[in-house]
Amino acid sequence: MKALFTILITCWIIPSLAYAQQAQQPNIIIILTDDQGYGDLGITGNPHVKTPVIDAFARESARLNNFYVSPVCAPTRSSLLTGRYSLRTGIRDTYNGGATMAPDEVTMAEMLKQANYSTGIFGKWHLGDNYPSRPNDQGFDESVIHLSGGMGQVGDVTTWFKGDSSYFNPTLWHNGKQEAYKGYCSDIFAEQAVKFIENNRRSPFFCYLAFNAPHTPLQVPDKYYQMYKDIDPSAGFNDGRPFMPMSEKDKEDARRVYAMVTNIDDNVGKLLKKLDELKIADNTIVIFMTDNGPQQNRYVAGMKGRKGDVYRGGIRVPFYLRYPAKLKGNRDVATTAAHIDILPTIAEACGVAAPADRQIDGRSLWPLLKGEKVDWSERTLFFYWTRRYPELYNNMALQKGPYKLVGKTNYDSPLEAFELYNTEADPYEQNNIIAGSKTIAAPLKVELDRTYRELITSENLMNPPRIAVGSAKENPVILNRNDADGERGIWAQEEIYGLWRVGIEEGRYNIRFKFTQPVAGGGTLYLETGPIIQQMKVAGSTTDMIEMKNVSLSQLDCDLTSFYAVNGRSIFPFYVELEKLE
Repeated sequence: MKALFTILITCWIIPSLAYAQQAQQPNIIIILTDDQGYGDLGITGNPHVKTPVIDAFARESARLNNFYVSPVCAPTRSSLLTGRYSLRTGIRDTYNGGATMAPDEVTMAEMLKQANYSTGIFGKWHLGDNYPSRPNDQGFDESVIHLSGGMGQVGDVTTWFKGDSSYFNPTLWHNGKQEAYKGYCSDIFAEQAVKFIENNRRSPFFCYLAFNAPHTPLQVPDKYYQMYKDIDPSAGFNDGRPFMPMSEKDKEDARRVYAMVTNIDDNVGKLLKKLDELKIADNTIVIFMTDNGPQQNRYVAGMKGRKGDVYRGGIRVPFYLRYPAKLKGNRDVATTAAHIDILPTIAEACGVAAPADRQIDGRSLWPLLKGEKVDWSERTLFFYWTRRYPELYNNMALQKGPYKLVGKTNYDSPLEAFELYNTEADPYEQNNIIAGSKTIAAPLKVELDRTYRELITSENLMNPPRIAVGSAKENPVILNRNDADGERGIWAQEEIYGLWRVGIEEGRYNIRFKFTQPVAGGGTLYLETGPIIQQMKVAGSTTDMIEMKNVSLSQLDCDLTSFYAVNGRSIFPFYVELEKLE
């Protein structure tokens, strides 16, 4: 399917080549932050956080004031890069084996490379850590990333064991290889993005700067924390909008988040300054947005909910787009839009064709951005979030025009158990009008059911992607906890059942099993690849690494699991590293 897309788009571009050489295509920069809510900016009414650069940028931009994303990060990222609902792409979770995007998805980077764009990602990918789902397998020429859902998380094997210093002096992944860096993570990612821009300034480029901040762990350079250490983040909100009480932990978390956001603001300033210095700012589309609502309880402009919720506090985010050469700045756009709209918008702005061999759920925002009138009154947007797969009617919503149907109920509940809001008249979702508005709610539920049934049977959910083991593209391969399926909630637990979906190339391997804590000798290590079980008695003293050498593996698409049986315990490895020898 991806090959077919290449043929289609190449045929489209060639007749336009002469024009493309005369009319330079715009550069594209997307700046995405992690767990920064709508209220974590000065321009959205927060009196505490200092974001002068982003505030000024927003005033120069088209501001989409009803812009929505998914309630959590990996689904937002897959939708942003493909223009498709995340379930179509195979993304169904943020870990538990559900955060690997199908390799046949066409990303924005792949789309733009057909038009000879240079492409780079810096920061958080969160759509697969192994071949064939890494960014350098999915269209990015240059990548400097951490693994999985965040630094200091179990899937990011090079930073997990650093604990309270995981955001500082990290080992990151540069084009698929480990590389040590000095400094604070957000500074590093921004510096690498600026370097990429400098190196590619003479031809069109796509730079995706995806900060992992202000996601937990809330680590920040002390000079930024000192700016906020004495503030009361709960004070100053007496304008009549709803505001949830904050605990002392909430307040301390907010201080750290605001410090991290101010650091991001400084780094955005460095990037925008570089565009000015290189005299390419006018011909560069710059987007600033965030991936979902705030993880912790703090100011969110009066909206209900936070990260993980389908209420507006979890899914409405700031979205600012600046393109001085073609678009009028400093204007508000009220039309509802979403993450799935970014790819078709960039396609139209750059004069390249969006993938034509698959369902694109988004719409181009280009007419809106040019000030044209559109009638999208019949458009619907679908939202959900539960672990593993969508749970029918539990934390699920459908928006159409001003009306939003919310399910926070059982699979067999009647219509009156749902919630209905008019988000134009009631932007804080305080007044559930379902009782008197069933004629409005009923067709919304029909559409919710139709969309759910369509998405839940997506090919990439029914046949999820596999990690390639033994490929020359990635050898050795590390199977990490983020990508382990099995029991719900696999994280750093020792005694838990997990597995990885793999496609193994036949050969002989050295296999290393890393454990969260040192394990005693005298046990038995088991390796299961589908129906084939191999075991080894482990002699020696306590260790956190056990190796099986010269293991013969057959060519198989299978589930791979392992456990170490010792002293009545069955211990699942923290990660498994497989190196093909032949």
